[in-house]
Amino acid sequence: MATQFTQEERPNWKTPFFTIWIGQAVSLLGSQLVQFALIWYLTRETGSAVVLTTATLVAMLPQIVLGPIVGSLVDRGNRRRFMIAADSTIALLTVGLAVLFATGLIQIWHIYAIMFLRSLAGSFHGPSFTASTSLMVPKEQLSRVQGLNQMLNGGLAILSAPLGALLLEILPMQGILAIDVVTALVAVTCLFFVAIPQPERKLAVGQGPTTVWQDMVFGFKYVISWPGLLIVLLMATLINFLLTPASSLSPLYVTNHFGGGAQELAWLQSAFGLGIVLGGTILGVWGGFQRRIITAMGGLIGLGAGMFIMGVTPANAFPIAISAMLLGGIMQPIVNGSLGAILQATVDPEMQGRVFTLVFTAATAISPLGLLIAGPLSEIYGIQTWYIIGGAICALAGLYGFISKSVMTIEDGRPGDRDEVAGATPSPAKAGALDY
Repeated sequence: MATQFTQEERPNWKTPFFTIWIGQAVSLLGSQLVQFALIWYLTRETGSAVVLTTATLVAMLPQIVLGPIVGSLVDRGNRRRFMIAADSTIALLTVGLAVLFATGLIQIWHIYAIMFLRSLAGSFHGPSFTASTSLMVPKEQLSRVQGLNQMLNGGLAILSAPLGALLLEILPMQGILAIDVVTALVAVTCLFFVAIPQPERKLAVGQGPTTVWQDMVFGFKYVISWPGLLIVLLMATLINFLLTPASSLSPLYVTNHFGGGAQELAWLQSAFGLGIVLGGTILGVWGGFQRRIITAMGGLIGLGAGMFIMGVTPANAFPIAISAMLLGGIMQPIVNGSLGAILQATVDPEMQGRVFTLVFTAATAISPLGLLIAGPLSEIYGIQTWYIIGGAICALAGLYGFISKSVMTIEDGRPGDRDEVAGATPSPAKAGALDY
């Protein structure tokens, strides 16, 4: 039976986990290079904001619409096979796209279709890897691993754009796509050499096998019946609701408020990216407080403070805005990494696919609403108003977490779990499973 463990119980956990982690990091770099190259191609060929926003929406749709169903399938199936299938599918799709570019047959709708299908494959890959981490990493090391993940994401965000621009100068589009194929194959190769534990599926006494729909419904009920988890889910949704428009409005904020241009915008974006790397490094080395929720709520207050300072910074004090973005960048991985580690450590391993996809779906689906509200509000009251309101709400959410018993005790587990476990028996098909 695959269960969560401590470092003393399995001291040699690093080799198998980081074999997969390195493969996935290499693959992620390839994917981000392709994303940059395709967006730049659409920008250069069409110059249309509608085309760019459509591409963004197409890439988001599979994970928003199908997220809960995908989570149920991940929890029912073999997570290693899902990752292999996802990486292999992405590689095949990229080969097809490279052929279209090489033959000169490429059309805009081809790019839309490939982006949609790549996102669909990614919607299986992400939850499979995240849910597997809690069974491959000791409980006490989950925050550090989350810090490394956040540091990786920040570092790739800084590296992929200039590297992609450089490669576009020296390679044809199909050459960049070939890099993504190679990096995906590296990830698949790593997966072939490492066993990924499968969680035990518990069935209530007298209950037979469940359907995908029943699993999905139980996932919703699982979250709703856990007050602390439900509040954290709402907080994650709130953070995305506030930060997505803030990121989209930053170019206008630079030009309208600070009177700056591309160089000033680059400074702000670089400060935020550097902050993410620093924050991920801090969490990776430190690991956070013993009670991870304290780290997450403290980080949320700091994140809100960074946004609030951005909103109140005078037009002639641009260096303060850079410092505020650096602070926000540092705090973002501390919040995200700590909350991710909490979910990995406290959510039943057999439920993690559903819970992680629910969190991601809720947080992502709210972004368009945030953009719809932030645009008109900023037009009427000024862009800085969104930063001030968003920062204040983020900080207040963190303060509420400190005074909420449900939030502060989330790491103690879901209320009533002991009773459920006492009345459950392992599913014969999954008991003792460690899939190779």
